[in-house]
Amino acid sequence: MSRRPLIALLPAVLLLAACSGKPPAPRAPQATESKRVATPWDGMKQDEQRASDVQKTVDRQAADQRKQIEAQSQ
Repeated sequence: MSRRPLIALLPAVLLLAACSGKPPAPRAPQATESKRVATPWDGMKQDEQRASDVQKTVDRQAADQRKQIEAQSQ
């Protein structure tokens, strides 16, 4: 038997098998919230936020110290 009829028949068989009447498997429900993906810049953003918080604390302490100095000099 020649291989040509088998080679021609194989795609038809595969196509019919793929188009069977069986319903597809149910998919897991997708979350409404997309999960955040970590990026290489997350660490730098955290460092920047930390530095900003430290600067706010230093500025607040400096303002309090200035008020105390002004109160003592009057």
